[in-house]
Amino acid sequence: METPAPANPANAANTLTDRFGRRVNYLRLSVTDRCDLRCSYCMPKGFSGFEEPENWLRFDEISRVVAAFARMGVGRVRLTGGEPLLRRGLPRLVSQLSEIPGLDDISLSTNATQLHKHAQTLREAGVHRINVSLDSLDKACMEKITGRDSFASIMAGLQAGKQAGFDPIKLNMVVMQGVNDHEILRMAQFCFDEGFILRLIEAMPMGATGRNSQYLDIGPIRDQLVQHFNLLPAATELGGGPARYWTSADSKGTIGFISPISQHFCATCNRVRLSVDGTLYMCLGQEERFELRPLLRAGISDSDLDAAIRTAIELKPERHEFIEQPHKIIRFMSQTGG
Repeated sequence: METPAPANPANAANTLTDRFGRRVNYLRLSVTDRCDLRCSYCMPKGFSGFEEPENWLRFDEISRVVAAFARMGVGRVRLTGGEPLLRRGLPRLVSQLSEIPGLDDISLSTNATQLHKHAQTLREAGVHRINVSLDSLDKACMEKITGRDSFASIMAGLQAGKQAGFDPIKLNMVVMQGVNDHEILRMAQFCFDEGFILRLIEAMPMGATGRNSQYLDIGPIRDQLVQHFNLLPAATELGGGPARYWTSADSKGTIGFISPISQHFCATCNRVRLSVDGTLYMCLGQEERFELRPLLRAGISDSDLDAAIRTAIELKPERHEFIEQPHKIIRFMSQTGG
């Protein structure tokens, strides 16, 4: 791995820029590594190596870190997990984050099994939009993928999200060959009918679970959907993430494609991840990390916290190596934060 170059003096402005000239303006924030599902590509059956609660960042610590990122131009935060709705008091954290100057977009990734209980409260607290994991419209297939009888609760959560006024609601479908690839057209039509945005995602080889997933190149799938629905490249950016969007001619349907393997987007990567224990991960497919929890609990000042984050950003690698070294990352997706 290349040794990081010295920090660029231009970084002294209120922006975070890594050593490859990429501006970091998006923080994905894991509030728990627990989940009530066991999706086959994310967490292995019987896994019990969860982080101890005393090592979780407290809400005041999370708010300090997010405020530091906001001071340096990060305006987007996505709450992730594990399943973030399992973290008690999450709406209270959202309310705290919504008061941070400069933070103008708070979103949530969820499996939606608990969303029917919390949708309205989260919307009122300041969550603007949500992404929901839904890999199949077949109840039996969903039970096979998630390890739970989860379909009915997810559907209830989606309807609660619509009623609460989240906009947009994006459905994330991890496409797996021989598992759910035959449902893609049906899923797209469902999203068009319900007003959701569909995002098709290639499985990533993170940990044994990810490597055992039936990877499928979504490029040919994109071509088929573009032709079937007469899709056009979207004229506007939707959310600041890595998806490349296509929209129907009547603008009533949108599909995004996330292709970290077949067409990686590392050159435009604008995000880092903060795990529940306060570890900053610079890349899903590399090991560079920076521990913030010890600094926070030692009473670090705001100015030194800002400096520590800038040091961490200098560790961000140029690209992942999922293709060259698929066995390199042994941690599971749920441990990093989705």
